[in-house]
Amino acid sequence: MSKITVILPLAEGAEEMEAVILIDVLRRAGAEVRVLGLDESGTIQASRGVVLGCEGQLNGEEEGDLLLLPGGADGARRLAEDERVKSLLHRFAKQDKWIGAICAAPIALAAAGILEGRTVTSHPSVREEIVAAGATYTENAVEIDGKLITGRGPGAAFDFALDLVGLLFGAAKAGEVRRPMMFPIDG
Repeated sequence: MSKITVILPLAEGAEEMEAVILIDVLRRAGAEVRVLGLDESGTIQASRGVVLGCEGQLNGEEEGDLLLLPGGADGARRLAEDERVKSLLHRFAKQDKWIGAICAAPIALAAAGILEGRTVTSHPSVREEIVAAGATYTENAVEIDGKLITGRGPGAAFDFALDLVGLLFGAAKAGEVRRPMMFPIDG
């Protein structure tokens, strides 16, 4: 199997738990996760003041297997307003590639016009924007609709990330990644 490449745009105000958990879990699975900022600074200040590093700047022409958007109210708003992000979302949707968005980040999918007829979840604070974009809304922790996966918020970040590993690499790899993280045994 060839290397799975994940494009993760990172904006000021991103939810740090979501960004770090997604990057970490996918890298544990063997994915190449490209963390790309919206500007040239090389770092962003996340929603709770944590400074996160970017490995380059997003240009909107990136190629990959998964386009993955972390939430955070301000970060999600910046992603939703960025033309490069919208362009990537359109291209990934048209090419039937994986798209993931957690917490408030599904508003970027709404801004790109790719939610009509889809079933998604998000942080409840952006529910109305998601519904207004023509999506069917659920309150599930993680929602999978074709090659679109959405998550509810920081508390769902591990489930969301491990579901992505399962979808991209298979259930055995998801279990292999999950075990050493020492989650409590499911009842």
